[in-house]
Amino acid sequence: MKASHILVDTLEQATALHEQLNALNFGTLAQQYSKCPSKQRGGDLGDFGPGQMVKPFEDATQATPVGSISRPVQTQFGYHLIHRTG
Repeated sequence: MKASHILVDTLEQATALHEQLNALNFGTLAQQYSKCPSKQRGGDLGDFGPGQMVKPFEDATQATPVGSISRPVQTQFGYHLIHRTG
């Protein structure tokens, strides 16, 4: 799989960002709001396989069609918005 993400602290932040998101501005919003170091790359996490991400993140990525953006997903790190890119 291949994905980018935006990581924030609260469901409210994630929900507000989700309403603004589309595939064209995902990287820009990741750079502005994500608390993950991947924000320097527009949230790009690159390629990853089974077991490389925490289970809720992996499950949400698998359930999100390529080119789409997930609803907020909670993990122990916070709330993620996932843009599945491959």
